[in-house]
Amino acid sequence: MAKDVLCEVNNCTFWERGNKCGAEQIYVVSHKGDTAENSRETDCQTFEPEYS
Repeated sequence: MAKDVLCEVNNCTFWERGNKCGAEQIYVVSHKGDTAENSRETDCQTFEPEYS
């Protein structure tokens, strides 16, 4: 498993300083079923917006 998961979406609940993701689990899905050919065909379903 990756030691550090980087994320630049600083309005996510799990965003931490240094563009790190603090979520205990990361869930990534493909737009095309079980496979993807590049990162544009995926989404992070772990994202939760942080409300101020």
